[in-house]
Amino acid sequence: MATKKKGALTTTPKTTKRAKAATKAAAKRGAKAAVAGSPVAKRGRKSAETDYGDLSAPSGSTSLVIVESPAKAKTIGKYLGRGYRVKATVGHIMDLPEKKLGIDVENGFTPDLVPIPGKERTIADLKEAAKHSREIFIATDPDREGEAIAHHVAGQVRRKNGAPIKRVLFHEITKDAVEKAIAQAGEIDEKKVEAQQARRVLDRLVGYKASPILWKTVKKGLSAGRVQTVALRLIVEREREIRAFKAVEYWTIEAQLEKSGQKFTAKLHHVDGHKPEIGSEKAATKILNEVLAYAAALRKGTQYDSAAGATRRTDDFVGIFPVTDVKRRERRKNPAAPFTTSTLQQEAAKKLGFGSKRTMRVAQDLYEGIDVGAEGQVGLITYMRTDSTRVAESAASQAQDYLRTLFGKEFVAAGLQLYGKANSANAQDAHESVRPTDPARRPDAIKRYLKDDQFKLYELIWKRFMASQMTPAVFDTTTLDYALDAEHAPKAMKPGMGEYLFRSTGSIIKFQGFLALYKEAREEGEGRALEDEQALPIVELGERVPVRSITPAQHFTEPPPRFSEASLVKELERLGIGRPSTYASIISVLADRRYVLLEQRRFFPTDLGESVEKVMVKQFPDIFNVAFTSEMELELDKVESGSLGWQRVLKDFYKPFDKSLKSVKVEQLIGEAYDLSKIGELRCPDCGGKLQQRGGFFGPFLACENHPKACKYTRPISGERKKAELTEYKCHLCGEPMVKREGRSGAFLGCSTFPKCRGTRSMPTGVFCPKDGGELVERKSKKRGTNFYACSNEDCDFVAWNKPVPDVCPDCGYVGAEVKFNKTRGEFRKCLKCGNEWDVVQTEEEVGVA
Repeated sequence: MATKKKGALTTTPKTTKRAKAATKAAAKRGAKAAVAGSPVAKRGRKSAETDYGDLSAPSGSTSLVIVESPAKAKTIGKYLGRGYRVKATVGHIMDLPEKKLGIDVENGFTPDLVPIPGKERTIADLKEAAKHSREIFIATDPDREGEAIAHHVAGQVRRKNGAPIKRVLFHEITKDAVEKAIAQAGEIDEKKVEAQQARRVLDRLVGYKASPILWKTVKKGLSAGRVQTVALRLIVEREREIRAFKAVEYWTIEAQLEKSGQKFTAKLHHVDGHKPEIGSEKAATKILNEVLAYAAALRKGTQYDSAAGATRRTDDFVGIFPVTDVKRRERRKNPAAPFTTSTLQQEAAKKLGFGSKRTMRVAQDLYEGIDVGAEGQVGLITYMRTDSTRVAESAASQAQDYLRTLFGKEFVAAGLQLYGKANSANAQDAHESVRPTDPARRPDAIKRYLKDDQFKLYELIWKRFMASQMTPAVFDTTTLDYALDAEHAPKAMKPGMGEYLFRSTGSIIKFQGFLALYKEAREEGEGRALEDEQALPIVELGERVPVRSITPAQHFTEPPPRFSEASLVKELERLGIGRPSTYASIISVLADRRYVLLEQRRFFPTDLGESVEKVMVKQFPDIFNVAFTSEMELELDKVESGSLGWQRVLKDFYKPFDKSLKSVKVEQLIGEAYDLSKIGELRCPDCGGKLQQRGGFFGPFLACENHPKACKYTRPISGERKKAELTEYKCHLCGEPMVKREGRSGAFLGCSTFPKCRGTRSMPTGVFCPKDGGELVERKSKKRGTNFYACSNEDCDFVAWNKPVPDVCPDCGYVGAEVKFNKTRGEFRKCLKCGNEWDVVQTEEEVGVA
């Protein structure tokens, strides 16, 4: 790769030599393999077919198209046909070295890019193919990361007097789109490459320089991420809000009314002209009694008055509410815009229960192409990493034409709905929204060709896009007020009584519009949609409506909810943290590193995650904060637009960062991560000296104040290592007794003859498997990072995600149940065998304690 002029991206001469040396022999092997007809490239351990198109054409007669994935290569190869050969890089081919910083900070932050281990063969194959091509089209993904891959590939395949290299952008993978993109091929956007390179260098500097601080102060092997730490901070700070929250009691009063057999509700809306603030049962009871008095007084002389010869049963009603105001109006609800990456991840989480990573993986498959029978391999959606809601005129026109045949012209919007740029100042508008490539390709028509996840996500994308081209839904909304005061109930009014206003609100759908096809999902705390409001009967001003009951209800204010995947993505987008391509990786990294747990679809920070957040924010308060991270995204956008140099961004960042690195006080940071309030009381058991916190290569520890010169005593910061406890269990390998030991993931059983015998097993629970009778043991999921319970027999596939207890099922008598909990029922049990559920009966002692 040639060295560019100052200010451009460079690869050091050392890298060039190493890259040449690493790929020279591989090129020979690749040439031999090509002769043998083996177009296979490896990515780590997994191999994939990477060569498609016209493989039989003579040298120099074909054009080479280079993409990222084999699936994409297969689809594009089918469209281009003879004269084109399509090869896949299977992701990045160059990156910073794994075992060193790889950045020359003193020389303009020059990155030392090297071939990714295992990619030497791929690079050799690409070079060999480029030699025999008349032109080269690099068609990696149309975003910053794809542009960086294109830049690296071009650097490897470019030859003096070789084939010309052009950049192709596929925003969708259909025959027309592919042919049009090839015809409009341009140049690699070096500014976009610089923006991506700046991001990569920033992330490497933070990770490589800040992570060792975590090793010394929290735990060996941890890593800090520039953006992930800010996301972790949001989750941890939300958890602190929840812990600090003090619930406040309040009461509401609701009346149930009935008109012509239709029941509906009215809520207390005003007390003496103000919003009601009822803080105790006593205050609620006072209001209830006065409202009942009003309602009863208004009943006199009506068909519900027993003294006046009632024509209706009076014990079914407590009184009458007078209708003192009626407001009716028509409201329209517009359809939501087509998906961006963020809204796709949010809606997939709420509607389908998909995590961000799962959503993007499935979306990538749909974009790259699926074999749908007679049509063959075809891309089903447009590029899925975008923060624009823009729609092409042709796509909007196709959608509306198809909608007319499905629903009729009255359901189709007046004019094409092309939408526009995202509202966020941080948004990039390089692509269209996420939409189906062919609006007429209905999900049901191709369901048999799709996997379950693929069908669900495609259906979601298709319905959202099609609904965006439909008419608004029309509602008739009604508000009914019932005033209980001296003007409307003078006979009930007594000195000292308050004035009350109850209100009923409701709506009915007058015209479905887009709701005939699609309805957005809502999470807890997002409020109620218009279509979910109660329906109200036809009531006129001055009418008197019978009241069946008036009920006070006690409530307590609730803390802000923990983040779900959907709400976290929404918050990251709102704050300008990350980009569409990074949301999924931010979340998955936090879970993979065990900094957070996802339970009941909500994020809970682990103790480890809280310690990491405390240390990083304490030491780097100006870097791991929302404002700085959002500003950095804007600066990277300026690099892409050419208004700011990438090296300037890195220089402005590194100076204060380096200053913070040099001012680290390990002992203070250990105090942030751990509770050391009682350390002053601890003494060295060897010499009697005070114990002090220290940071070392293998993590924080406590050491004698005389360490290391006069005393050698140290111990883990969490306490003395527990001695192994002998148990009644026998080792399954040698038959000797097993002992209880403590490991990184908690307690486990190990053979007492260790290291002679290395037999281990998970801690038993005393509950047995309903399938084969094996004892259930606790294990940890590598993927989710959560504990689960499995049968100790390796051949059995029984799994329980909640703690098993030896409770007896009242239905089938089986001894073994899962401990489950929800807000409505509290704690309850579910039988492991028959699935029966029952509530937990509290003892008198438990009730007393509660």
